Amino acid sequence: MRHERELHLSGFRCVAGIDEVGRGCLAGPVVAAAVVLPERHRIKGIRDSKMLPRARREALYELILDRAVGIGVGCVEVDVIDRINILQATKLAMRQALERLPEQPDHLLIDALSLREIALPQRPLIGGDAISASIAAASIVAKVTRDRICDEFDRRYPAYGFARNKGYGTRRHVDALNTDGPCAWHRRSFAPVRLLLAGTQLRLDLDVDVLDEDLIDPN
Repeated sequence: MRHERELHLSGFRCVAGIDEVGRGCLAGPVVAAAVVLPERHRIKGIRDSKMLPRARREALYELILDRAVGIGVGCVEVDVIDRINILQATKLAMRQALERLPEQPDHLLIDALSLREIALPQRPLIGGDAISASIAAASIVAKVTRDRICDEFDRRYPAYGFARNKGYGTRRHVDALNTDGPCAWHRRSFAPVRLLLAGTQLRLDLDVDVLDEDLIDPN
């Protein structure tokens, strides 16, 4: 809470942490969350959502929902990502999350990005989900929200393994793209999907960064 404490001591009353998940995926929406924690929060173990096992992340998600001063979530779907690009879609999701807070904050802590369209003081923090409790809490809310969306789409499109890979380019996911082609949930503007639609077979050693599914989720 060092950054939050500094801002509270400077006179800011409502400090929101903002983070997103899903920027690097081949499929699915980008989801952002904005979280305002109490000035003296009592939620132990908040940290970057990527470093938490799923069971612990889900438990922290429920605690954050119960104890946060305010939470807002934004979700930008695939068709918009393809139309405006992933960076602008990420910023749009962040703005949506801010708009959905029950009370507008007077200062923002944002993981890596700045929102020039928002007329509020803000502090972009590189690796913010590791050094700000508010940003880490936002990362947990965003990831749990998006994981649940992925679980739903896994039931609709079981070939791609979305429940496991969350839309990232794992070997199983790329193999399914090669054999079945992209589904409605894939981002057409991303190079691997664009190549497939142009009739190019994906070669795992050249065209995409293939991830190990076991590294995506500790569980």
